[in-house]
Amino acid sequence: MLQQGAAWFVNGSSSLARKFHISELTIGLTIVAFGTSAPELVVNSFAASSENHEIVFGNIIGSNIFNLFIILSIIGLIQPMKVQSSTAWKEVPFSFISLLLLFLLTNDQLIFHKTKSQLGLIDGIILLIAFAFFLFYAFKHLKSDPIHMEDTENPDKNYKIIFLVVFGLVGLVVGGKLVVEHAVSIAMEIGISEKIVGLLIVAPGTSLPELATSVVAIMKKKNDIAVGNIIGSNIFNVLFILPISTFIKPLIYNNDFNFDMIFLAIGTIVLFMAMYTGKKKQIDRWEAFVLLGLYIGYIVWML
Repeated sequence: MLQQGAAWFVNGSSSLARKFHISELTIGLTIVAFGTSAPELVVNSFAASSENHEIVFGNIIGSNIFNLFIILSIIGLIQPMKVQSSTAWKEVPFSFISLLLLFLLTNDQLIFHKTKSQLGLIDGIILLIAFAFFLFYAFKHLKSDPIHMEDTENPDKNYKIIFLVVFGLVGLVVGGKLVVEHAVSIAMEIGISEKIVGLLIVAPGTSLPELATSVVAIMKKKNDIAVGNIIGSNIFNVLFILPISTFIKPLIYNNDFNFDMIFLAIGTIVLFMAMYTGKKKQIDRWEAFVLLGLYIGYIVWML
């Protein structure tokens, strides 16, 4: 279900881009990124309402780590992945800034010397304002970005595009949700901590739609959708899904997550540098190996 949903979603998104003369990068940053982040939204909503705060943060931070280190390395190993210059200069730094903003808003004890750290309603509104700036940029990008599409591709009918996008999204969400439910159940029986469950079980589970979608996109040579999906999903997770969670209940923050955020920040910097090494703006296979190696080291340290 997950793989078929990914195939439908990529085909529908690509058709949507051709239909309305929108760049595939913009589609990847917005529609595809939002769609594949839906499992994170569902899981976080339930986790926040039941006050499983460490699963909320572990899901978001862990998903972003998985997206960056595993999914980008996998699609980079499949084939060297070319990126648009705007991705390297704008979207990746925006992802880094959103992470820095989250770090500042969550570390009340460290920065403001309060008795506890939390992400409250005001913090959520600040993150949503930053998200509004991202959407403004994305839709401005929609008008200015050059369209690279094959003239031989005929636009699909409206009903077919709607079918592919909607049913592809349903397949992604249902498939991801089933994986998460089973993984969490097994982890809880074993007795793993809530933080580890969030980072290493729930997060990879909710990131399976991003993985499936990006792999299918790169196989179909839709590089912009693949890259836009990953960077866009990371931005959506921090600036949209976490704020929505704060509207349900204020989220108590465990300062142990600071290490994971620092690791994610380092990975974002490594990605930025990888895009500008060599003659072409692309992620080469050896750079994908570096990302994969860093993640393996992270897992070993965590366990």
